[in-house]
Amino acid sequence: MYTAKQRQQEAQKVTLVGSLLDAVLGIAKIIVGLLSHSHALIADGIHSLSDLVTDFMVLLILRVSHQEPDEDHPWGHARFETAGTVMLGALLIAVAGAMAYNSVGLIFSGDALKIPEWPALVVAGLSIVSKEWIYRYTLAAGKRLKSDLIIANAWHSRSDAFSSIVVLIGIGGAMLGWAWLDALTAVLVALLIAKIGWDLTWKSIKELVDTALPESQVRELEQAVQDVHGVISVHSLKTRLMGGQSLLEMHIQVESHLSASEGHYIGDTAVRILKTRFDDIGDVIFHIDTYNDDQRLYCDTLPLRAEVEDALNAALSELHPELKWEKLALYYIKARIELELNLDSAELTGCGLSGSEVQQALRDNLQQYYWYASLTLWLTPGDA
Repeated sequence: MYTAKQRQQEAQKVTLVGSLLDAVLGIAKIIVGLLSHSHALIADGIHSLSDLVTDFMVLLILRVSHQEPDEDHPWGHARFETAGTVMLGALLIAVAGAMAYNSVGLIFSGDALKIPEWPALVVAGLSIVSKEWIYRYTLAAGKRLKSDLIIANAWHSRSDAFSSIVVLIGIGGAMLGWAWLDALTAVLVALLIAKIGWDLTWKSIKELVDTALPESQVRELEQAVQDVHGVISVHSLKTRLMGGQSLLEMHIQVESHLSASEGHYIGDTAVRILKTRFDDIGDVIFHIDTYNDDQRLYCDTLPLRAEVEDALNAALSELHPELKWEKLALYYIKARIELELNLDSAELTGCGLSGSEVQQALRDNLQQYYWYASLTLWLTPGDA
């Protein structure tokens, strides 16, 4: 699993390799196109050089998107990568539109073109091989890094390979007397490039508006948490993507009488298991419940500890003015409060009271409160 820094370095390396290849191919196509009378190859060279602009855009976005969270961006900068993917996808659509427009215009222009020479055919062939290689290299890195931005740039490289295929067919067709093949094939390739651009753009737009992960993936995540010992149920599970990482929010229900620290540790264990089992998990926010709050099994007006303590102290004072409790645990269960009370047995004996007598008296007294469910009395070691 890559760290953020390793991810950035690997992405920058892949992009720089592609940039160098684009520069060499672009210059070679333009020079050979001029010398061999191939307008298609010259245009393809300009297309290759235009890839340099997108490569620099990718490098800039990668630098920004991998910055640490700051005051203005507490969740980090990964959304910049998603926004960059939208721009690259839109650029693919624009390139496809320009190719289709020019090709359709060529079909209906009726202009006679000079017959290209064989060096143009050779350079177009080399361009296809080179761009297909850089496409596969970049796509593999994008999938390895789980970066839609790198994947989008890979497809942009393949669009240049498609363009070179069109040029190769066009040059070959022109040399054989079928010049219209160039324009017709260019339109078909432009439609394919436009579809690729739309798919990438739409996926990133869904990420920007916090679309949930696929249902099957959500169920796998939910089951992984459900399998943790001590988890009763998982509910209110919300998912989204940010820069290729899955962000989760969930409520985890545990047994009602667990301590807060044990309940939270169960939640931490669930997070650890998720990040171990699924390597694309980013931040996980969890809330520990002692009931399923989706079912509204609680009361909005239950008192907090201070009010319960006042009621309990009043009840103890009626039994004996010096009687004090040592420890009080409250359990908010099904719209009522269960109490567990610890008293010092020696103090109880000094007041002339027994444990059973105090427990029953407190239970009778607390019945007047709407929030009371039950009371359990525990005595510290000693004679009751």
